[in-house]
Amino acid sequence: MAGRLPELLARLGSRLPQDRLTELVSVLDTAENPEADILDRFVAANPAAGLAQQLDAMRQTWREEAPTLPGSALALALTATTAVHVSSEEQPVELVVSGPVSSAIPVRLTSGIAVDVIRSARESLLIASFAAYGVTEVVSELLQAVRRKIHIDLLLEESTAAIRAFSPLGNRVRVWHRTDTFASGTLHAKLIAADRHTALLGSANLTDRALTENIELGVLLHDTRTVGRIVDHFRWLTLPEAGLLRRGP
Repeated sequence: MAGRLPELLARLGSRLPQDRLTELVSVLDTAENPEADILDRFVAANPAAGLAQQLDAMRQTWREEAPTLPGSALALALTATTAVHVSSEEQPVELVVSGPVSSAIPVRLTSGIAVDVIRSARESLLIASFAAYGVTEVVSELLQAVRRKIHIDLLLEESTAAIRAFSPLGNRVRVWHRTDTFASGTLHAKLIAADRHTALLGSANLTDRALTENIELGVLLHDTRTVGRIVDHFRWLTLPEAGLLRRGP
C-alpha cells in the first residue's frame, strides 16, 4: 500500500481510543469499497470533532489511490500500524478524557482507562474519590481484584456518602475517611493507582456521568518513580501518626 493512504490510516489509529479503533477495524473489514454504507453509519455514530473530516479524507484517498483494494486490506494495515505504534513508543504520560473527543491530540476515555488500571494491579490498589455513584463496571472489577487477592484501599469523602457505591465490596476492602482533625477541608482528590507502576489522575469522580458524559480531563502515568511518590503520599495520609484519615466502616 503506497501513497498517502497508510499515513491517513496511521493518523486515525493514533487518535482513536481503543474501543472505537476496534470498531473501525471491524467496519473496514466488512466494507467492500470506499462507498460502503457501513462507513457512513460509522461516521454518523461517532460525532467527535474532526473525526468525520479525517474519515472523509481517508475514503477520498482510498478512491483515488486504490479503488479496487478491499476494506479488509485497510483493516489489516490499520491493525499493523497501530501495533507498531504501541510497541515502539513508551508513553510515560497519556491524556484521558470524558465527554467529547476532539482531533487535537490522541486521547483515551476515562471509563475504559479506569477499568484497565484496576486490571493491571498485581498486589494493591489505592483509590481516592470525592464522590461516587453507580459505576457498576468499576465495582465489578474491584470484586474481581478482591478475588485475585489484591489489597484495596478506598479513600472517600464521607460527606458525599461515596461509600454507598462500593457496598457490594463489604468488608473486603479498607475504607478511609477524614478525621475530625482535618475537618476544615475535604478529600477532593481523584486517583486510581495500581501497585506503584500506573496511576490515573484527573478531574473525574467515580460516578457514571464523570467517567462518560461530563467534560473531564486526566492523565495516565506510567512513570514508576512519580507513581511511587504519589502512592507514598497517600499511604502517609492513612498513618495513625498523621492523624488525617481514619478507618471507615
